[in-house]
Amino acid sequence: MGCRRGGTTQQADEDQVSQHVWKVRCRKKRSSQLGFVQPQPVTVRRGNQEFSLGLAPPAKVVADAARWDDTKMEIRNAIAEDADAACLVMRRSIAELCVADHGNDEAILARWLGNKTAEIFQSWIAEPGSSVLVAVERGNILAVGAVTDAGNITLNYVSPDARFRGVSRGLLAALEARAVERGNSQCTLTSTETARRFYLANGYAEEGAPVGKFGTSSGYPMSKPLVSHAG
Repeated sequence: MGCRRGGTTQQADEDQVSQHVWKVRCRKKRSSQLGFVQPQPVTVRRGNQEFSLGLAPPAKVVADAARWDDTKMEIRNAIAEDADAACLVMRRSIAELCVADHGNDEAILARWLGNKTAEIFQSWIAEPGSSVLVAVERGNILAVGAVTDAGNITLNYVSPDARFRGVSRGLLAALEARAVERGNSQCTLTSTETARRFYLANGYAEEGAPVGKFGTSSGYPMSKPLVSHAG
C-alpha cells in the first residue's frame, strides 16, 4: 500500500512492553541468483526540481526472474541506528507513492519531506509518549510507523519495494496493538488520499472534512474502535 500519514523511548516501568516484537507472515520476492550493490544516492525528479532522498543501504539485486514466496517479517521498536534507512523509506514512499496527494508540486514535496531527516527521526524515537515502530525483513526496513500513547497514529509509510505484500496491514495492526497496550479504546489518524481506501477497508471511518497538510487538499480525519484481546 502507499504512504500513510498520520516518534520512541518507553518509560522505565514499560521496558518489558517495549521489547514486544511482532512476527508477521508476508509475501517476498525471491530469486535463484542474488547479487549485491554498494550504497548509492537516491533521487527523485519532480518537475524541474530534483529531491535527494538520501543514501540507499546495500541491497540485494535480483539477477533473474523472481518468484513469490512466504517469509517472516519482524515489527519492532525503532532504534537510533535505523534512522537513515527509515528516512529513506519515508521519503521514497512520499515522493513515489503519494502523487495523488502532492501532485508532483515542488513546494508541497519540499514541505512534506523537510522533517524526514535522521536527526528528527531520532528525536521522534526519544520523544516521551510516542512509539516508533519499523517493519524489518532480513535486516532491511520495509515500513515505518508511529503512534502516540493517546492512540493517534502519526506515521505509517511503506517502501515502494514492499507494496502489496501485507506489510502495511501488519504494521497497522502492530500500531493498534501498541495503542491498546497504552489503554486506548480507539485509534485516530489523518489519512492521505493515497491511503484513504486502505484505512476504510481496515475498519476506519471518516470524521469530518479533509484538513489538508503540507499544502495538500487531502488529509482525512479518521478513527477506529479498538478491541482488546487480553485474557
